[in-house]
Amino acid sequence: MEISELQDVLRRTYLERDARRGPDATFRWLTEEVGELAKALRGKDRENLEHEFGDVLAWLTSLASLTGVELSAAAERYANGCPKCGHIPCDCGFE
Repeated sequence: MEISELQDVLRRTYLERDARRGPDATFRWLTEEVGELAKALRGKDRENLEHEFGDVLAWLTSLASLTGVELSAAAERYANGCPKCGHIPCDCGFE
């Protein structure tokens, strides 16, 4: 699935509800899901890990839609490798 397709599906599915919640509350839901992902990363349950990555992606996508950001456009920043040094792999020297 392309990022734009995912954003379209999630927009049609959740935008009305997310708009009532607003960007601030939607961001709080996203951070909660990031916390659940952090817990899953410490575990060994691959299925749960995929589930939590999916939840983080969905909430991030919903937040982008609420704020008028197309994720496919945002992702273009990384289309040619590192946006700072322009190399693949990154050669910035940061860890």
